[in-house]
Amino acid sequence: MVEFQASVTDLMSEEPRTGQRPLKHSKSGKSLTQSLWLNNNVLSDLKDFKQVASQLLEHPENLAWIDLSFNDLTSIDPVLTTLLNLSVLYLHGNSIQQLGEVNKLAVLPRLRSLTLHGNPMEEEKGYRQYVLCTLSRITTFDFSGVTKADRTTAEVWKRMNIKPKKTRIKHSAL
Repeated sequence: MVEFQASVTDLMSEEPRTGQRPLKHSKSGKSLTQSLWLNNNVLSDLKDFKQVASQLLEHPENLAWIDLSFNDLTSIDPVLTTLLNLSVLYLHGNSIQQLGEVNKLAVLPRLRSLTLHGNPMEEEKGYRQYVLCTLSRITTFDFSGVTKADRTTAEVWKRMNIKPKKTRIKHSAL
């Protein structure tokens, strides 16, 4: 019987699925991995993610790949923005509504591959272009390579749809 996890803390009682290679452990018993696959559950938030990752992983700060696909997430949790080594993030098949949630991921310097398809935000006009101009470093989006033409289209879309922020000029009192 497969049990679906409703919260991140439920992971503490789960045995990791076996992959193609055996999972290595440190002397303290923590996993020596840079990936965490939490897909196909019913997670609605990432509350306690940092604490759980610290208890399960020897080096949680080295997380490079997180699969949170097919859960019930409605937003991009700020905890993901603290994982500066993150290069692959799967969020497809969730319930993320607002396209603006993508802005949070702009702080991740190593993010190269992102999936968001299957979220309600995908229905917003300019979905792909918005993501590509917001996250200009990604090379794969929704399992599709990002081409030079994609980047050009995203830049044109940005000029036509995103108004530049007005800068206020302070007038000095005479």
